[in-house]
Amino acid sequence: MKRNYYYAYNALKKIGCPVFVDPDDEQRFKISAEDNSDKEIWADFYDCMHWEHDDWYFGVNGKINRILDKYDLYAEWQNPGCLCVCEA
Repeated sequence: MKRNYYYAYNALKKIGCPVFVDPDDEQRFKISAEDNSDKEIWADFYDCMHWEHDDWYFGVNGKINRILDKYDLYAEWQNPGCLCVCEA
């Protein structure tokens, strides 16, 4: 895994974000949108405009966006249950 992916992965994992490495592509990682907890909604495909939070972008929690931005990465929906992390 490239350095920027590695650091972002660890930073997201540290805040409790449901990250995982896809066995078919070990160079990048993904974020589960199916593992939201009662305390934190990490991503919601069907609520892309999450009105109560100003920093949500296309259904992705602002905490995720800020960490990914720091490492020149972004999240893109693979399907309603999974985000792929890609280089900006």
